Amino acid sequence: MKVLLINGSPRRNGNTYTALHEIASQLETDNIESEIVHIGVKPIRGCIACNQCATRQLGHCVFDDDICNSITEKLRASDALVVGSPVFYGQPNGTLLSLLQRMLYSASDAAQNKPAAAVCVCRRGGATAAFQTLTMPFQMLNMPVITSQYWNIAYGRAEGEAALDSEGMQTMRTLADNMAWLLNKIHANGTPDYPTREPWQPTHFIR
Repeated sequence: MKVLLINGSPRRNGNTYTALHEIASQLETDNIESEIVHIGVKPIRGCIACNQCATRQLGHCVFDDDICNSITEKLRASDALVVGSPVFYGQPNGTLLSLLQRMLYSASDAAQNKPAAAVCVCRRGGATAAFQTLTMPFQMLNMPVITSQYWNIAYGRAEGEAALDSEGMQTMRTLADNMAWLLNKIHANGTPDYPTREPWQPTHFIR
């Protein structure tokens, strides 16, 4: 089993990485493989609602000029997802949101049923709002949301300073243990055991 961790910070080795690395290290202790992917600092286009991914049943975004589709393939090859972000004005990094909105829409089948967690790191405040924003897509894709002993938040400003947040790091390790526990339950019989669900019945307020 493998967990994909997305580092949504422009800083490769900043506090978001520190939190994700703590999770990855604990997953290794729990005999779960993991990979941390950094989104980098190059532009990632936002979704333009062209719907070509769905109309043509591509399974990925029609635009292939950034890292979105390569991370989508990593998601397909993984059994669970953790997304980490710094907090900018009470929100996740905008570049990360562009990636997630395109990836989770164009490849929603790759996300369905996979356990997921969001992690936010901030200097002082705004983490709960950013955390909620990152978690909401998981709830639309039947992705079990992995919790911890507190919201999945760590605090720090200078690079690596989050490692000094002892409760925050413990929260990350507990998250990892909870993720490993659920993955082992889902894969107990060798193949994923997911619920059978009714077909989606979308409705609109204006008909």
